[in-house]
Amino acid sequence: MGGPGDPPEGTPEGGPGGAEDEYRSVVFDESFVRAARLQEYSAQERMADHAPAVRRRPPLRRGLTRQALILLVLIALAFGTAVYMGVRHPYSAPQARRSVAPLRTSVVPLAPPGAVPGAADAEYLYRHSPAAGFEVGAEGIPMPVYRATAHFSESQVQAALIIARNYLVRSSLYPEVLTGRQVHPARSLLDPDQLDQFDQSFDHPAADGLHAPTGWLVRLDPSLVRLADDRIRVQGTLRAAETDSATLEVGTDTILVYALRRAGAAGGPASLLTVRREMTFRFDRDDLRVGQIQLVTSTTQAGPLSCAEDATSYLRPLLAGQTARDGRPAGTDPYAMDSAPAVCGTLAAGAQPKV
Repeated sequence: MGGPGDPPEGTPEGGPGGAEDEYRSVVFDESFVRAARLQEYSAQERMADHAPAVRRRPPLRRGLTRQALILLVLIALAFGTAVYMGVRHPYSAPQARRSVAPLRTSVVPLAPPGAVPGAADAEYLYRHSPAAGFEVGAEGIPMPVYRATAHFSESQVQAALIIARNYLVRSSLYPEVLTGRQVHPARSLLDPDQLDQFDQSFDHPAADGLHAPTGWLVRLDPSLVRLADDRIRVQGTLRAAETDSATLEVGTDTILVYALRRAGAAGGPASLLTVRREMTFRFDRDDLRVGQIQLVTSTTQAGPLSCAEDATSYLRPLLAGQTARDGRPAGTDPYAMDSAPAVCGTLAAGAQPKV
């Protein structure tokens, strides 16, 4: 039974007299209570000292995460590499390889019927020659009227004409090319498939219709002549036509007149050398894109020259007062299928200046 005053169910747990009362041995005397300091925290302090009751979610990041950005960069690099390898792959498909025909050349010396006329003043010679109305330098090769063809745009036709004109200027008017010191200005415009033939022509010249340096360039023998006037007179024409859906051709017909004097001489009379170049250039779309040219045919007539002189490597003009030596051009072998006929002509009297 419970003691007097106890509730019927017994003493509550944790209450005074309970079996589990953990504060039974703690005694707070009056001095302890008086010494105790009470402090009430402000709302600001309570908020600072206690964690919020609700957990805050981290702020949402706007834009791409670092992982997504790295993935996009890797995809872009892979795509760029694939495109680069497709464009620059060194092994082209067999069906895509182009066939570039070798250049066929013909150089015809024109021998004067008598002595070569000359004068002290080169300008005087020009005024009294058929070249009196010619323009100076590249101005004498004007751009023609051009239009689009069935398979080539107007800009592509224009590009073909400009490249052909540039080749004429570099191979006929550059002083370093004329004197045999340089070949690079013209060589740099050629289609890569013609470079071997070009190089062989200068390393091993031959009058075979394929390897004559004077078929590629106007090249004067620097041991014999020099320019008396660098204002070369020129008259030329350009024409473009489409030969098939993949090829443009440009034909040129150019007359160039050079005033010359004897090499090493401080003075002396000047004379004129007339060179006519008829050339055919071919372009495919790759050539137009990179600014290159295929030279297909080149026919050169030049005088006054001597038929007895070899005009394969250099043109060796006759100067004022000189006459053509007796002799004939090199023999032609009709049994050699790949040989070019050796020809020589006579320079008409009307083609020389009247002095």
